[in-house]
Parts: sequence; structure tokens; C-alpha cells
Amino acid sequence: QVQLVESGGGLVQAGGSLRLSCAASGRTFSNYAMGWFRQAPGKEREFVSAISRTSGHIEYADSVKGRFTISRDNAKNTVYLQMNNLKPEDTAVYYCAADAGVARVRGTPGYWGQGTQVTVSS
Repeated sequence: QVQLVESGGGLVQAGGSLRLSCAASGRTFSNYAMGWFRQAPGKEREFVSAISRTSGHIEYADSVKGRFTISRDNAKNTVYLQMNNLKPEDTAVYYCAADAGVARVRGTPGYWGQGTQVTVSS
């Protein structure tokens, strides 16, 4: 089992920045690709970004390209999502996810965190 705990959410004005963190425990962190998803009220959960085990392969949703940056620190068992130039439409609960590879993380990841709320005011 992999346990994932997100932190760093909050309320920010449009144009501001937040950095989300996801701390992993339970298994060898570097064996897993990691990802971020989000779910806005009344909408389905959507993919945001994913990063491979060694950070050599990264993917972003078109809606966040150029504004969000995913990174990981395998020594700290943590994945990050730096979010800049936030927009009201970025308001959502953000979830961390893990699985064996980026393709699986983008599809149906086997492990999920509990989520952290991000609210962007206009």
C-alpha cells in the first residue's frame, strides 16, 4: 500500500500562486509515477499533470500548461505542484495519485490521496 497526503491548498486571488505537496509513505516512492488530478464542484475529476519515476517524462493538461509545474524529490518522498497565475476556473479539490507508470497514473491510478481544496477568487 501507498499512503498519500496532500497539503498546501488554500484561498488565493486570481493571478496568485500556490504550491501543493504530496507526501508518500508505505512503499518505495521512487518506484511510482505520480500525478495530480482535480475535481471542481459538479464536474468530473480531471487529469492535471503526471511525472515519471525519475522525472524524465512529464505531462500536463492543456488547461494548465505554462502555468503549473510538477516536480518530485525522491529523497523526501514528495511530489509537488507549483501553480502560478491561478484563475477562478482552477478552483477545485486537488488530488495526488500514484501508480507504476505515467500512462497508468493518467488512466486509473491505484493510489489516491484525500485531496486538498484550492479556491481562487476573482
